[in-house]
Amino acid sequence: MEKIKIIIIDDETPARELVKHYLKEVDDIEVIAECADGFSGLKSISTLKPDLVFLDIQMPRLTGIELVEVLTEKPEIIFATAYDQFALRAFELNAVDYIMKPYEKRRFLEAVKKAIDKIRSGAGNNVPANQLLAQKPELPAPVNRIVVRKANSINIIPVDQVRYVEAQDDYVMIYHATGKALKQQTMKYYEENLPKSDFVRIHRTYIVNVAEIKQIEPYGKDNHVAVLNSGDKLPVSRSGYKQLREDLGF
Repeated sequence: MEKIKIIIIDDETPARELVKHYLKEVDDIEVIAECADGFSGLKSISTLKPDLVFLDIQMPRLTGIELVEVLTEKPEIIFATAYDQFALRAFELNAVDYIMKPYEKRRFLEAVKKAIDKIRSGAGNNVPANQLLAQKPELPAPVNRIVVRKANSINIIPVDQVRYVEAQDDYVMIYHATGKALKQQTMKYYEENLPKSDFVRIHRTYIVNVAEIKQIEPYGKDNHVAVLNSGDKLPVSRSGYKQLREDLGF
């Protein structure tokens, strides 16, 4: 039986040491790398292709959530963090488990067993949706940046540079100050997580940064379009127009 290859990614040395200490009780596994930040973790996952990753969330340069979002091939992930507000997003990313620091050895080994069973069986994530929703945390703070992959590089877009977001089937296109980037995420996610003081969903297909709106023009009998500083024109639905009136006070 081949050993399960593991990478540990955590910016705290004692946390990485604790994981390695607990893993001594587990057979048929091999820690092939440990990393102290998200970027080096991303590089190690891409080159070493582990079966399982222990991943901290709050790290400098690139968070654990952002790292997983840009992975093209995802190993099984166990998130380990002191912050429970990321639990739902972690499960949305198909994490095999999510353990809260400081965790007990028993809880750690339960998560490891679950991951190993899943890897050995080749089964998908069978956690029922209602169990995931039962763990739904309070809404986290609005996002202040968006991480995207472009070719082999990882780009970080501050949200104040986002002009608008456009729905494209299972993806969204992020239009920003220096170009555009495709990301596999939902409009609902951005509607809920972009700063509500700065962004408005003006149409089922568009969320716009209100600072980018130059003017709003009538279009047809009951419709409007938003003209942006960039010259782009976006349709505004009735509900979007109502929301803009409330937010902009006109």
